[in-house]
Amino acid sequence: MITRIQHFCTCIFLLAWASAAVAAPRPIPVKVVVVAMFEVGADTGDAPGELQYWVERDHLDQVYPLQAGYHAVRMNSQGEMAVLTGRGTAHAAATIMAVGLDPRFDLSHAYWIVAGIAGGNPDRVSLGSAVWARWVVDGDLGYEIDAREIPQDWSTGLLPLTKTRPFEMPAAPPENQVYALNPGLAQWAFNLTRATPLADLDRLKQIRGNFDGAAADRPPFITMGDEISSSTFWHGKLMDAWAAEWVRYFTGGQGQFATTAMEDTGTLLSLQSLAAAGRVDAQRVLVLRTVSNYDRQPRGMTAAESLASQRVGKYGAYLPSLESAYTVGHVVVQELLTHWPQYERTTIGAKETLPGKP
Repeated sequence: MITRIQHFCTCIFLLAWASAAVAAPRPIPVKVVVVAMFEVGADTGDAPGELQYWVERDHLDQVYPLQAGYHAVRMNSQGEMAVLTGRGTAHAAATIMAVGLDPRFDLSHAYWIVAGIAGGNPDRVSLGSAVWARWVVDGDLGYEIDAREIPQDWSTGLLPLTKTRPFEMPAAPPENQVYALNPGLAQWAFNLTRATPLADLDRLKQIRGNFDGAAADRPPFITMGDEISSSTFWHGKLMDAWAAEWVRYFTGGQGQFATTAMEDTGTLLSLQSLAAAGRVDAQRVLVLRTVSNYDRQPRGMTAAESLASQRVGKYGAYLPSLESAYTVGHVVVQELLTHWPQYERTTIGAKETLPGKP
């Protein structure tokens, strides 16, 4: 009698397990994730932010609510996903973590492309230009003294954590101060896109003629350069000088400051943690920032006067920079999707292959 009861219970358990296995949908395989940071209004049909061109032009019509994140994610049938993080490092970190832990999606082989606008250093880039990063450096972690109280022989009131003077050697970046992206992948993306034409508008020519800097008066171009990520929107030629030295300092002289943005250390921290959990591949991350405005004032204007005009949608190269982000980023997305079996199997710039793959 006991044996029959045990057999009956075992059968019921196996049937329940089989039913649950059939009912549970397989995670959706994601090939490419485009990370945008802000949108002006709706995802489609109005004034664009960083997300809208991707949604409209790549037909990201499948909407997946993301209750633990800032905004729903969108996909198309080709395996392309777009994520809207919200502004600032905190929003970005929370949203990327929410997406990365969502059981509906298989992100283990996905390539990630941060594609957003940025302030630009006119010594390195011009309005509307597109910049692939190798290094992203946190600009918030540190000590600060009000500029009215700094010693006369200091160049800035911003100090590295644990140091007593600006840029005191040896540099000792705390954990998550500096993110070194896969340099081979960044170089591959640059090589793939470097000849992509970018429009040069009369308005851009007029604006950039008022700025000093080795690259300030160039037509839009595609280059490689590095980023400071800070939730503080700073501005002015003295802050620009600090940023250039901050990047050099924390990268051992390897980084060259080109762009400034507000979210990417939050995004990269979450991706780093998700990689440790086996959810994503941290070697498959690209950061593309396009220049909507210069990070310093034009000739004949103070930093405060210049900052007063720096508002989303009012930047001198706002629409051209959105266009550049999509135009350049889409070249990479299309290449990955078109030749997915190759890129799924081998991580660009790395030697490892997926288990079971030749």
